[in-house]
Amino acid sequence: MTDPSNVLIRFEKVTKAFNGQAVLKNLDLDIRRGQTTVIIGPSGCGKTVLLKHITVLLRPDSGRVYFDQTPISGLQERQLVPFRRRMGVLFQGGALFDSMTVAQNIYFPLQEHGIRDPRELGERCQRVLRLVGMDGAQQKMPEELSGGQKKRVALARAIALNPELLLYDEPTTGLDPVRADLIDELIRRLHRELKITSVVVTHDMGSTRKVADRVIMLHQGVIVADTPPDGLDRVDDDFVRRFIHGRATDEELAELAGGSLSAGRRIT
Repeated sequence: MTDPSNVLIRFEKVTKAFNGQAVLKNLDLDIRRGQTTVIIGPSGCGKTVLLKHITVLLRPDSGRVYFDQTPISGLQERQLVPFRRRMGVLFQGGALFDSMTVAQNIYFPLQEHGIRDPRELGERCQRVLRLVGMDGAQQKMPEELSGGQKKRVALARAIALNPELLLYDEPTTGLDPVRADLIDELIRRLHRELKITSVVVTHDMGSTRKVADRVIMLHQGVIVADTPPDGLDRVDDDFVRRFIHGRATDEELAELAGGSLSAGRRIT
């Protein structure tokens, strides 16, 4: 068993169901301090649900979630504030406020947590933008930025409060391979320079192999693989092998063949 002092997040027998369908089933999982843990798995397997339990946007039907040995899943909203301050989140798509400048987007979480001094706001904003290679973009609007630039600004906002834990929800989705690689490099850089514990949810196997210290694969609400990235190809499970290599089953291919277009018919 992992030494509790080395664990930042712990899931203990967590079950969560929606409309009678279990998405997480009696899940036990430790997220170790200082590591980048990547969560992979097919759509609907519970990856984002897991993230939402860490931030307590969702609460388990049974079991507990701990942050730094404190059971946070049962806390009231006001009691969660100091714990959420220790977390940063990069939302899928970035989720920048369209009506705010880059600087105002970064000021927002700082001001929400009581930082009001203009000089401190400006210095923190410049520091985090420099870390992601976007210093100088303070007065730009989100509509002036490319998809990759938006992700980098959103990442700067996520680290503005100097979090201990950084959560990434599909950080490379919607980006071309070059921009995705830049985001992967940023994840590695932040891990190296800021010593942040990270949890990354992704379908991107290239990104997984590049940024992960540890890979967890979920399927039907349970963990089916737990390995360093260089051990993925040695996991003795057919479903895991097919997922990491992007191979459909014979049954899935047969379904596709059964739905083929009749001869001479075109999609318009």
